[in-house]
Amino acid sequence: MTESPLLHQRFLRGLALAPRRPAVRFGGRALSYEELHEIALRWAGLLTARARRPPGVVGVLAEKGTTAYAGILAGLYSGATVVPMDPSFPPPRIRWMLEDARVETVLADGPGRAALAATGVDVPVLSPAESDGAAGAPSEPAAAARDSAYVLFTSGSTGRPKGVRLTDANLAAYFRTFDARYAFAPEDVFSQTLGLNFDCSLVDMFGAWAAGSAVQVVSGQAFGDLPGFAAEHGLTVWFSTPSAIALVRRMGGLRPGALPGLRLSYFAGEALLCSDAEQWQRATGGVVENLYGPTELTITVTGHRYSPRTRELAVNGLVPIGRVHEGHDRVLLGPDGEPAEDEGELCVTGAQMSPGYLDPEQDRGRFVEMAGRTWYRTGDRVRLLPGGELAYLGRSDSQVQVHGLRVELSEVDQAVRELPGVTDAVTVPVTAGGTTELAVYYTGERTAPVVLARLLRERLPAGMVPRRLEHLAEFPLNANRKVDRGLLAERAAGS
Repeated sequence: MTESPLLHQRFLRGLALAPRRPAVRFGGRALSYEELHEIALRWAGLLTARARRPPGVVGVLAEKGTTAYAGILAGLYSGATVVPMDPSFPPPRIRWMLEDARVETVLADGPGRAALAATGVDVPVLSPAESDGAAGAPSEPAAAARDSAYVLFTSGSTGRPKGVRLTDANLAAYFRTFDARYAFAPEDVFSQTLGLNFDCSLVDMFGAWAAGSAVQVVSGQAFGDLPGFAAEHGLTVWFSTPSAIALVRRMGGLRPGALPGLRLSYFAGEALLCSDAEQWQRATGGVVENLYGPTELTITVTGHRYSPRTRELAVNGLVPIGRVHEGHDRVLLGPDGEPAEDEGELCVTGAQMSPGYLDPEQDRGRFVEMAGRTWYRTGDRVRLLPGGELAYLGRSDSQVQVHGLRVELSEVDQAVRELPGVTDAVTVPVTAGGTTELAVYYTGERTAPVVLARLLRERLPAGMVPRRLEHLAEFPLNANRKVDRGLLAERAAGS
């Protein structure tokens, strides 16, 4: 059997195709494939020299820039498992990620060093200046050097994030479908709107790099005039969560023909409204696709290309999520846990399925055995459409998608309960215009929402901090004397 190619080999393909073309551009700076490769080799050499063996797990704690991109490649070049982390995350969350993943060395820029210091974790740190003069490492590490290529963290039901292991084989399976579906060239420029700790960021990087294309970091300020930014930087490929569409619209950037350079746009991480997809397509004149997939199934595992017929297939005004990738099987489970024909919870198995979480205890209920095979239960309810595509109906559990982050409501509940004066808390999702926000109702002492929000930002990533925090003397109860979450959700939606 042919061994699956290693993830870093996609960058080496781009290096061979376009050595002097930009591999990544950020903040007015560009690094060519040759430059980024040489920096990554020096870092990999130092990692290997320090460990005196192939390093096991390398954390990359840096903002989007030289350290982050070279650090990711350096970890892969050295045969390590890469754990990308955002310096803006609260210190307790970074500390948990470092400890849970058993990170042995951290590659950090200035903000990353400051964030690491705030965690109190004693772990070796490698900074850019230290790599000067270091010997290069082999650019073809052995496949046996690591059990996982990446570890990415998602929200956890216990109040702690869950580390998802992605192997080179998982990623190779994903990119086989990706390469067969799309054709790119060195002249293409991919947007990078998503954080490097977000699984979809791998598409921007390793999708572009395999073709010798450039990755263009899109800052928050760029959304103020996205048509101008896209034209200035020659963007041809766009990837973001659907929430970006509403933001660009508010900034006046979605008039017909406003983004003519974008020949391909794909969206993932949230449900995509047909009205948003149609307006984006009118603005770009290009192809628009809706992709779906939890991290545990390696980036995305289904896709639907928007067309005039899409509205005929839409359920609740949402673009279908499409068919599961070739080589994968799906099962729909009804409320009784038995297979259903037309509607139910989506379960998938195949080469993209992660081997599981860092903590095997967290596999329970998610990675399940059925008919002699292991399947991943997504927690997403879907409907089988005529022709075999799937329509997304919503969650069947306590997870929701918020600006592309998959959030366990119980994690937010627990974070609020830990605040001074709070007795109990209930988090509910509020969806409007295709965007989901969080609202929290709490009991105990009444505290100004701005104070609670400030304290929560010390515990949760910014995207998980609720937009609304409301005090109640007591929670409403249903007939079973349980907290009536449905009534609270209706209250949040109506306020």
